[in-house]
Amino acid sequence: MIHEDITDFAAALLPRRAIMGLDLGTKTIGVAVSDGVLSIATPLETIRRTKFTADAEKLLAMIAARDIAGLILGLPRNMDGSEGARCQSTRAFARNLSRLIEMPIGFWDERLSTVAAERALLEADTSRARRGEVIDHVAAGYILQGVLDRLGHLRRAS
Repeated sequence: MIHEDITDFAAALLPRRAIMGLDLGTKTIGVAVSDGVLSIATPLETIRRTKFTADAEKLLAMIAARDIAGLILGLPRNMDGSEGARCQSTRAFARNLSRLIEMPIGFWDERLSTVAAERALLEADTSRARRGEVIDHVAAGYILQGVLDRLGHLRRAS
């Protein structure tokens, strides 16, 4: 089920199970996973996109192997907060994925996540070639960590 509100997404999650974050690009999908207590995001890998069916098969295999309880997709809003064609594409991907698997799916504003990931990789003195290999799943880690921080805040507030 797709949840627009992160509070609804949190309520639908099964306890003590990890969630997966996706940075959905036109050519790649960056993948990150959390730990079971939902405190730390770890960049995992980057999937080269082909067709939806093949991409979904790879994601579903990763979800099953890691016993994932929910998915977060980075929502690429414009800098003014409006939604453009890339947001529509991300929402369509989520709808198609929700037809294949029964789990909570949510969205998180991903504005500047790739910029933050690039900055972190530059500060770590990562070579240009290596940055190109890992930028997407590092950005997915930033997106997922934002969600985990928000979920932690919601838990502490209740």
